[in-house]
Amino acid sequence: MTGGAEPVFLGVERSFTGKRWRARLADERLGLTLAQRLAVPEIIGRVLAARGVGVDDAEGYLDPTLRRHLPDPSHLIDMDAAVSRLVRAVTGGEKIAVFGDYDVDGATSAALLKRFFAAAGTDLAVYIPDRLREGYGPNEAALIKLQARGAKVVITVDCGMTAHEPLAAAHKAGLDVIVVDHHVAEPGLPTAVAVINPNRLDEQTPHRQLAAVGVAYLLAIAVNRGLREAGWYQAKGGARDEPDMLQWLDLVALGTVCDAVPLTGVNRALVAQGLKVMARRANPGLAALADVARLDKRPAAWHLGFVLGPRINAGGRVGEADLGARLLATGDEAEARAFAARLDAYNAERKKIEAAVFDDALAQAESDEGGALVFACARGWHPGVIGIVASRLTERFNRPACAVALDDDVGRGSGRSVRGVDLGSSVIAARQAGLLINGGGHPMAAGFTVAAEKLGELRAFLDARVAAQMEAGEVGPTLSLDGALRPEAATLELVESIRRLEPFGAGNAEPRFAFPSIRVAKADVVGENHVRCFLAGGGQAGGGRLKAIAFRSVGTELGRALLASSGIALHIAGHLRRDDWMGNEGVQLLIDDAAPAH
Repeated sequence: MTGGAEPVFLGVERSFTGKRWRARLADERLGLTLAQRLAVPEIIGRVLAARGVGVDDAEGYLDPTLRRHLPDPSHLIDMDAAVSRLVRAVTGGEKIAVFGDYDVDGATSAALLKRFFAAAGTDLAVYIPDRLREGYGPNEAALIKLQARGAKVVITVDCGMTAHEPLAAAHKAGLDVIVVDHHVAEPGLPTAVAVINPNRLDEQTPHRQLAAVGVAYLLAIAVNRGLREAGWYQAKGGARDEPDMLQWLDLVALGTVCDAVPLTGVNRALVAQGLKVMARRANPGLAALADVARLDKRPAAWHLGFVLGPRINAGGRVGEADLGARLLATGDEAEARAFAARLDAYNAERKKIEAAVFDDALAQAESDEGGALVFACARGWHPGVIGIVASRLTERFNRPACAVALDDDVGRGSGRSVRGVDLGSSVIAARQAGLLINGGGHPMAAGFTVAAEKLGELRAFLDARVAAQMEAGEVGPTLSLDGALRPEAATLELVESIRRLEPFGAGNAEPRFAFPSIRVAKADVVGENHVRCFLAGGGQAGGGRLKAIAFRSVGTELGRALLASSGIALHIAGHLRRDDWMGNEGVQLLIDDAAPAH
């Protein structure tokens, strides 16, 4: 589907990446008004308007503060019940444990709670399940093991919403469980002292976009308030200092960005302020990870999602599941450096495994007759990389995709979706229909476990639901653009103006611009599979030149077009970045797409 009623931008119905170009902005007058009101370039006013920013909200958008956006934690259902139980546990000397997921959201949530409770004077045990042996979410054996080690209360973070049987067993054994999650919920809730989830069906919060680490941060704020009110910090002659809650915003920012939740509202404030905290390098684990990744500049959201996050995830994917949480929780600099080095090595191993699995999956997908859903599965695939493989398949085919690693009679699957298709609800529906052993997720991503004998039924079920959503919503691959520029307009001043709109990510896309009828003056291959270009505007003297690069484009239709189009006019689209390579001070275009200029 192409959404035929929507006008195309620059007449591009199908680009070299198979996308239809559309203008993001619908209200031109609002864009001009915002530019005049804020005294910013008109193009920045257009970008703000295209993201739904109104005149009254614009200043707050450019300066997102916690004072303006952070809600009272008690507005969430079950928050006060959780606080009451945790305050009783702390003041009564009961042992508390946290059970976290093995991804970045789970690791940051677990590390944040461990650091908070330590600062409040209580040690908290952390348990991260092994992806291969235990799978996703709480399991009965692990919960009972934590109880045997003395835990009276267990907090699950970034998991627990679908763990009905394990949590029922824990309750029967006398263990109190508090669920802190954000995944799509069902009408029936698991047995627990409290289930804190902004996506509960009975929840009225406007903050449904929170990642699990954001919910965990609200819990920490609420418990801190509860301990203050209970006189905990005044005990023992006032020797115990109340912790500074702002110090852990770096963890909140990292988990929020890496879980690809919308960077709007409270999330925008949490990430913006968290990046400032991260720049101070106060967390030894994050500082060591930045060093091993050679991140020597002020971190931006992009670095969290594509530099730091993958390394933390690598432990859960191909190495030690709890290593990311241990790195983020440690206060020992030598230990942090050792953990960071191991994660960096695991990440290198993950890349090799991922490349092999992706090549297999791509070959399957290209030989398949195809449907609404891209579906690939095989024995021998490492289940730790299937989420990344599904994401790359989605990127390649512009359709929702699932990758499944088969082991004996069970498959572990992961899926990624496209705008307008809620894959998480489809996976939950498949589980409710008896097609899955377990499964859940949110609109853009899902995970599941399936019996091998039901793979065919599952694929048909998911394909039918995805097709129905795509038909109903006229979903199709599109590239949204914020306007057209000439090369000479791509200045450092414009790049600095764009930086005021950060942090960028899901829900707050980095501005994309088209450069109409531009020529590729020179193009060559750099690195393993990138195409570097020098662009010239309009074929006219003084038309301006612009350095550009198309990452991972060698062998694609886009890459071939750039390499073979010398002198031919193209419409080229992408986003602008400061180019400080080798001490230069310039601007570079990161190419997302291109199309013939007819």
